[in-house]
Amino acid sequence: MAINGDFVSKTTLFLVGLIAFISFPAEAAVRKYQFDIQVKNVSRLCHAKPIVKVNGRFPGPTIYAREGDRVIVNVTNHAKYNMSIHWHGLKQYRNGWADGPAYITQCPIKTGNSYAYDFNVTGQRGTLWWHAHILWLRATVYGAIVIMPKQGMPYPFPKPNMEQLVVLGEWWHKDVEEIVKQGNNMGLPPNMSDAHTINGKPGPLFPCSEKHTFAMEVESGKTYLLRIINAALNDELFFAIAGHNMTVVEVDAVYTKPFVTQAILIAPGQTTNVLIQANQSPGRYFMAARPFMDAPIPVDNKTATGIFQYKGIPNTVLPTLPQLPASNDTDFALSYNKKLKSLNSANFPANVPLKVDRKLFYTVGFGKDSCPTCVNGTRILASLNNISFVMPKIGLLQAHYFNISGVFTTDFPDKPPKPFNYTGAPLTANLGTAHGTRLSKIAFNSTVELVLQDTNLLTVESHPFHLHGYNFFVVGTGIGNFDPVKDPAKYNLVDPVERNTVGVPTGGWTAIRFRADNPGVWFMHCHLELHTGWGLKMAFVVEDGKGADQSILPPPKDLPPC
Repeated sequence: MAINGDFVSKTTLFLVGLIAFISFPAEAAVRKYQFDIQVKNVSRLCHAKPIVKVNGRFPGPTIYAREGDRVIVNVTNHAKYNMSIHWHGLKQYRNGWADGPAYITQCPIKTGNSYAYDFNVTGQRGTLWWHAHILWLRATVYGAIVIMPKQGMPYPFPKPNMEQLVVLGEWWHKDVEEIVKQGNNMGLPPNMSDAHTINGKPGPLFPCSEKHTFAMEVESGKTYLLRIINAALNDELFFAIAGHNMTVVEVDAVYTKPFVTQAILIAPGQTTNVLIQANQSPGRYFMAARPFMDAPIPVDNKTATGIFQYKGIPNTVLPTLPQLPASNDTDFALSYNKKLKSLNSANFPANVPLKVDRKLFYTVGFGKDSCPTCVNGTRILASLNNISFVMPKIGLLQAHYFNISGVFTTDFPDKPPKPFNYTGAPLTANLGTAHGTRLSKIAFNSTVELVLQDTNLLTVESHPFHLHGYNFFVVGTGIGNFDPVKDPAKYNLVDPVERNTVGVPTGGWTAIRFRADNPGVWFMHCHLELHTGWGLKMAFVVEDGKGADQSILPPPKDLPPC
């Protein structure tokens, strides 16, 4: 199982990019990038196929910036698909025009056209990522964002000797868009992925993958910062490195109270930074990623692997595999997430809203629509508060800013139309799911508490929800039905974890709080691409404030045409 020297080039690329970045001047700078979207052939698992790539790379190039910088990414679309790029986790204060989700903030970039995403990195530092935000194109169109702290501001943890990106993904033998189209036409979920990947490579447990294995060379006694991103479309993933503990120090570009763990759980859309010491007997150790699924739903349960290789150890030494949690280990998932807490220090306080102006309660459910041409005469749909979201034909932010009527309504309900035993016996009855482009209007600077409640409509399942334009505090979570009298008394209002993407546990609930201080139209959706496509999404319209710097910025002149 000899692995070639590919790890040298990959690690060198990351280090060269980081060293070049660190050498930039200390003052806020303008970082300019060119993204060329192209279709290129790639071979994995003994199969070659054309995929959409950025600058000929898969995964795509890393965006480097420092807190306070301005970033301009000019995207030129040479592919046959419309394209949009979302800068996942960047708050884009007053600047939804740079957020990127197609038909939410603006229309996509058509073939042959360009658009420059122009944004400031304000009050954020750490690991985020970017990805396509239209169709299922983020299957291959994704990459990392590394934001360094302000010059002179150290990490609030021991400085690592080196850093390494670890981007987890999925791979399909066939064209992903064709697979999705086939599933939609049949009214069924599309075929699951054929492999998981680490930095675009499935690893040696898959056929024809000897040269498609990510490897990282380490030196005994040194400490490494791994910037881990889950770019998978539909799978929450466990990740571990054989024989080595990891110390979690950051999630979603927010520092956490450090804690030691043998494995992490990371949902699609989330990032996790860990410190790892090369303190074991020199050898070759597998890093591995495998799905977590504690509902009766089929997943691609294959394990992606890479190599954590001590310097000087020959490639002929067989690596050892880590002991990952069982694929349905709910106890580990709940325990791990409970350990995540904000650092809440003087420099990085947890400003949790203690008073709530607006309380929201959203149920998450599945249903079926009539579809005479589908296999079973029905098509699966998903909903929030029994509303399956209908995508518009023009950007919602554009419609809001320019007062274009007839595009959306602002009557999304604060609670479900019919209370029921949300997590009781499976419910197959159709609750009369509505369809519509219905948004929720939020007053500027108001404090919001949102409880997301999973339901047993068709089946329970875990759902990672992402809110654009904001971070939020995860003040509570539990299994079963949320109790509005008893459960808030158990909230953590001191140091809850702050993030931009949170998992709602299978058959349970999650409560988040945030201050609506970013005017605009902001998407909220399940980050499982399958569920998003079925309608598990909505958007908030956050109104302008009265101050000069509390309203949406004017749009750029070159917005993509609809």
